[in-house]
Amino acid sequence: MSSNAGRNADTSAAPPLPAPLGVPVADSHTHLDMQSGTVEEALAKAASVGVTTVVQVGCDVRGSRWAAETAAAHDSVHAAVALHPNEAPRIVHGDPDNWSRQGARKAGGAAALDEALAEIDRLAALPHVKGVGETGLDYFRTGPEGKEAQEYSFRAHVEMAKRHGKALVIHDRDAHADVLRVLKEEGAPERTVFHCYSGDAEMAEICARAGYFMSFAGNVTFKNAQNLRDAVAVAPPELILVETDAPFLTPAPYRGRPNAPYLVPVTVRALAAVRGVHEDALATALAANTARAFGY
Repeated sequence: MSSNAGRNADTSAAPPLPAPLGVPVADSHTHLDMQSGTVEEALAKAASVGVTTVVQVGCDVRGSRWAAETAAAHDSVHAAVALHPNEAPRIVHGDPDNWSRQGARKAGGAAALDEALAEIDRLAALPHVKGVGETGLDYFRTGPEGKEAQEYSFRAHVEMAKRHGKALVIHDRDAHADVLRVLKEEGAPERTVFHCYSGDAEMAEICARAGYFMSFAGNVTFKNAQNLRDAVAVAPPELILVETDAPFLTPAPYRGRPNAPYLVPVTVRALAAVRGVHEDALATALAANTARAFGY
């Protein structure tokens, strides 16, 4: 086997089980439908290291239906449903290059977006759906032509979360100022979560004043992520959550390999180190915060 082949094999291998946490926590944001193996296997593996609850997040109509069904079937799974910020422009303008993994799609226009939002609204009313998200703005993947559809969709999700009394789960990529602006203009729901928090310490202080939860993922362990560690250091302990965003953002030293809820302890320990607290104390806060954020 060439050294390259060995490297490739290694990147597809699941990282080892971390030492179990002494206090159980929740993975506040995961995509079980994008991970290998069964839901039951993923939940058992996670529970074996003290990750006893997961929030399964939908990114489109199909994924949101799956999230709702999976939460209905498993006590330890709660669902969030939404059209991802990149999904809204694809519905309106089409997806000829099949970026969204759903096959090439034709442009459906504003009517198709409204139809998709109506289905998310129906799902958001279900009792085992605890969040509306991930929604928000993403200027990394969507160019100027998609911004209008994104913002329209984001505002619709904010209204939905408030009407159904559910948590709002925000995806914010390269769009901090506009995300904060829309939340201010619309009036944020009582419980608002910045998933995979990507701002700095200054933005963390803005979120803290507004009472927004900040959920930190495995990228807080990356060498180039000092801005995230600075944010962790100043975020109020009652507003911090932990997540995997699995299969993405696998924490160091396993970056580039598949992520899954059982790797939450790696990130919990990194957060505890940044804050200078014992991991049990942090885990106790994280568990209570996630239950409060999602109302379970």
